Amino acid sequence: MANAERSGRPAEAFGATAVGGTRTSTHTPTRAPLRMACLALWLIVAALAARQVTAVLGTPRGERLTDLETWVGPNGVLHVNGSLYDSTRFTGTPFNGLVLKPLTRAAEQALGWGWTFGTLLLVVALGLVAARALPQPIGRRTALLAAPVAISLLMLSLPVRNTLWLGQTSIIPVLLVLLGCFAAHGQRTSGLLIGVAAALQPTLLLFTPLLWCTGRRRAALSTGVTFAACTALAWAAMPQDSHRYWVHHLAGVGLGGPADDLANQSLHGALLRLGLTGPPEIALFLTLGAAVAVLALRRAVRYVDDGQLLLAVAITGCAAIVVSPTAWQHQLLWVLLAVTGRAGRRASDRYVWPVTVILVMTLPTRMLLPDMRALDPLRTNLVLLAALAAATAVPFLSRTSPHYRTPLPPEYAPAVPARFRRVPLVPFLRRVLTRPNLLLELLLLRVTYAAYAQVRLAATGGSNSAGRAEAEENGRQILGLERALHIDVEHWANHTVVTIDRLRDFFDYYYTSMHFIAPLTVLAVLYWRRPVDYRWARSALGFATLLALVGFWLYPLAPPRLMPTLGFVDTVHGVQDFSQPDYGTLTALTNQYAAMPSLHFGWSLWCGIVIAVLARRWWIKALGMLHPLLTLSAIVATGNHWVLDAAGGAVVVGVGFALTYLLSGPRAATAAATECERTSTRKPVRS
Repeated sequence: MANAERSGRPAEAFGATAVGGTRTSTHTPTRAPLRMACLALWLIVAALAARQVTAVLGTPRGERLTDLETWVGPNGVLHVNGSLYDSTRFTGTPFNGLVLKPLTRAAEQALGWGWTFGTLLLVVALGLVAARALPQPIGRRTALLAAPVAISLLMLSLPVRNTLWLGQTSIIPVLLVLLGCFAAHGQRTSGLLIGVAAALQPTLLLFTPLLWCTGRRRAALSTGVTFAACTALAWAAMPQDSHRYWVHHLAGVGLGGPADDLANQSLHGALLRLGLTGPPEIALFLTLGAAVAVLALRRAVRYVDDGQLLLAVAITGCAAIVVSPTAWQHQLLWVLLAVTGRAGRRASDRYVWPVTVILVMTLPTRMLLPDMRALDPLRTNLVLLAALAAATAVPFLSRTSPHYRTPLPPEYAPAVPARFRRVPLVPFLRRVLTRPNLLLELLLLRVTYAAYAQVRLAATGGSNSAGRAEAEENGRQILGLERALHIDVEHWANHTVVTIDRLRDFFDYYYTSMHFIAPLTVLAVLYWRRPVDYRWARSALGFATLLALVGFWLYPLAPPRLMPTLGFVDTVHGVQDFSQPDYGTLTALTNQYAAMPSLHFGWSLWCGIVIAVLARRWWIKALGMLHPLLTLSAIVATGNHWVLDAAGGAVVVGVGFALTYLLSGPRAATAAATECERTSTRKPVRS
C-alpha cells in the first residue's frame, strides 16, 4: 500500500523504502561524545556475545544444545526414516524438519561452534533490521545508537538466551518477517519471505490479512501461496509426519511438553493452567483467540497508516503468540519488538511500557512478582499478559499526537548552588516536583529488592566452611573492639530479655515485622502526600542499601547468635545446632553472615530522619525517632546484631543522604526557600 507518512514524505508500507529516508535532528550533539557512546555500546555487544558463547560452549556436551543434539545425534529424529515426532523435543512443523535434514551432517561436524555463531549472526541481523525499521525521521543520536542498543537487548532477552542454550531455530521466522516487511524489494519477494516464515511457524499467517488490509494484496497472495507450497512439499515428502502434526497434534499442541506447561505462554496454555479442559476450553480459546486476532489486526492497520510499521509488525507478532496453541519461551521475541511503541503523554509515564517490556523479557518472573499463591496466575502468565497488552490494550501514541515527540515535561525545583564551596552539585540532576509513575516505581522497587536479595545471598566468604570461619573471626574482632570501647552489652541485654516473656515476644515481633512495614509505610505516605520529598527520600534509601551490599561482600560477620561458646540465645530463629558443620551458612532465604552494616537499624534510622525532617507536629517527630531506638534494642536483645553493626548502618544511611545531596542538591522545599531568599535580597536596578 502506498501511503503518505505523517511527516509528509511518501513511502510504501512493508517495503525497502520504509527503512530508508532522511534522518533529521532538532538537537545535534557533539560528534566526539556520540561516537564514544556508540563505540562503548558496540563493545557491550561484543562482550555480551562472548559471554553467550562462553556460557553455551563452556557447558559439557549433553547439557547444552539439547534440542539440537536430539535432532542430529546418532539416533536423532533427522537420521531416522520414521516419524520426526518420535522425539518429544522436536516441536517444529514438518517443513521445518524438511529444511533441517540437509543440514544434519554439517550440524554434527560443527555441533556447538557453528550453530552458536550462526545464531549470534542471526541475532545481529535481526537487531540491525529492527533498528533500520524505526519510524522516520529520526535523529542522529538514534540513528547511531539504535542498532547496538537493539542487539544488546536481544542478547539479554530470555528468548535469545533460551534459543542459544537449546539450539533452536526460532529466530529465523522473526528475521524472515522483518526482512519481508522492511528489506525485500517487490511484493512477491516480501510475500515469499513471510510465507516461508509462516511455514516454519504457522500462526504467522496473521500477517496475510495485515498485508491485504494495508493494500499489499500481491504480497498477501504470495504469502499464502508460499505457505501452501512449502506445506504441500513437506506433506509429499513426509505424509505421516504431516498428518500427525496438522491433524493429531492440532498445529503442535503437546509437542515439546504438555500444553499446560508453564513455558507455554499462549492463551491455550493459560486456560489449561486455570483448570479448563475439553470442549469448553477449546471453544473459549477459539473465541478469545479470534477476538484478539481481529482487534490486534485493526490496531496494526491503524499504525501502518500512521507510519509506525515496526510497531504494527510487533503487534501482529504478539497476537500470533496469544492465538498459538503453544508458544514456548524461545518463540516470544515479538514482545520485545513492541518496545518501540510510545505510550504516555507525560515524561514520567513515557518509560513505563519500555521498562516493563525489557524487564519481562530479560528477568525471571520470580524477580518481578513475589512468590505468593495469590499472584500465581499473574506470575505464570506474565509474558502472555505482556503480549496480550501489546496486541490489544496499550494506548500507543499516534505520530500526529503533539505528545509523540515532546511529552509533557516534569516540573523542576529552582536550581541553587551547593551550600558548601567544595561540594559541587551535578548540574543536570535537578529536583523533580511532580509525582513519579506509580506502576514504574512499584516495578523498580520489586526488581531492586529481588536483586538486593540475590546479591546479599551471594555475599559469602568463599566456600561455606571458609565463609563461616571468616565470619566468626570477624565476630571476635568486633567483640574485642566493643570490649575496648566498653559497649559490649549484647550478652546482658539478650539474657535479660529471655527471662521476660512479654518483652521477648515484643522484640521478636518488632525485629521480624517492622523492618519492612515501617519503610514501606513511610514510602507510601510520602508518595501519596509528599511526592516532592518522596524522590530524595527514596534515593537516599537506595544508596544506603547499595553501600550495605558492599559491606556484606567485603566483611562477612557472624552475629552474636551464631558465635559458638559465647552463650547467646537466638530468640527469633530458635536453638542453633553448632555441631552441624554448615550451620548458619547461606540458606534459601538469606545470608546469615550479612550483619555488618545492620540494615535493620539503617532502614529504621532512615525512617526516623525522614519523619523528623518532614513531620509538622513534635509528637510525630518523637515517634519517628523512637523507631530506630526500638529497632536498636530489638536487634541487640535478640542476638541478631552487634552494637557496632548499628553504627555501620548509621554510616551507610548518612552517606546515602550525602550522595543524594551531591547528585541533586538540597530537597525541593529548601531549594525553593533559598531561591526566594536570593530573589528578595537582590538590590533593585536603578534606571
